[in-house]
Amino acid sequence: MGSDRLPPLPPAQWTDAQRSEAEAVIAGPRGALISPFVPLLRSPELMGHAQRMGEYLRYRSAIGLRLSEFAILLTARLWSQPVEWAIHAPIAEREGISPAAIEAIRQGRRPTGLRQDEALVHDFCTELQQNRSVCDSTWNAAVAAFGEAGVMDLVGVVGYYSYLSMVMNVARTAVPASGAAPLEPLAG
Repeated sequence: MGSDRLPPLPPAQWTDAQRSEAEAVIAGPRGALISPFVPLLRSPELMGHAQRMGEYLRYRSAIGLRLSEFAILLTARLWSQPVEWAIHAPIAEREGISPAAIEAIRQGRRPTGLRQDEALVHDFCTELQQNRSVCDSTWNAAVAAFGEAGVMDLVGVVGYYSYLSMVMNVARTAVPASGAAPLEPLAG
């Protein structure tokens, strides 16, 4: 992947705007200036808006933490984003996503034995990412299961974590230590 293009900035070098936005992240549920916010700190106003959206989507979305984490893994796999994978694979398992499903996603395969809501999230996310839309049957099933707010939050999770994946792929953000098997790019 190459070396980190936008490594952490020493706090003593932060501008007032960077300090204000970094302190908001640190004071929130994340408790630290974690990986995606290190490169984003170069644009503090953008980082502030992004972190507020992410805080909602990660901690309070209408689809709940288990399904949000599942969607994050699907998005990390699509973007071959090892930082998001390293952070979220252990959280997804803790929240009830099976280790077999996590491993199948890591390998780029559709997991077997998914719960009904997980299968729906998988199909919705996969269709959205591959086709840039979802068909009527997938849409209708998702709205029936999650409501319109839940579907919008699911789209938000996919979009937000795609954005963070792009940021960290471009910045070549260093992968934190993790108990998760590493996410490698898929062949082909």
